[in-house]
Amino acid sequence: MTRILLVALAGALGTLSRYGIGVWAGRALGAGFPFGTLIVNVAGCFLIALVAELAAASVISPTLRLTLMTGFMGGLTTYSSFNYETTNLLGTRSWAAGFGNVGVTLAACFAAGLLGLALGRKLTGH
Repeated sequence: MTRILLVALAGALGTLSRYGIGVWAGRALGAGFPFGTLIVNVAGCFLIALVAELAAASVISPTLRLTLMTGFMGGLTTYSSFNYETTNLLGTRSWAAGFGNVGVTLAACFAAGLLGLALGRKLTGH
């Protein structure tokens, strides 16, 4: 029961973080491109790789791993939003923005994942 509550609480915090970042990005960077979704997806890729590496090295407990990866990152990351927003951009013939969103998201998330892995390995000595 404790794990369920931790995952639920962490999911709520991830969701609130996602919302806050989306609001901030819309105001600070403009609404013409889904910057908020891009930011949370890149951050999520970094964080999930880092947490996975820390868990693999037994630096964090299985419960903390579950709480962070399933709960927080599950609420934070927004692949379904990415898909919907990209489909809408392409549907309105905003080709550059739509394909740009795909390219930037894939490249940035891949790079963030590699960085998270590298940091996790550095922190754990692996």
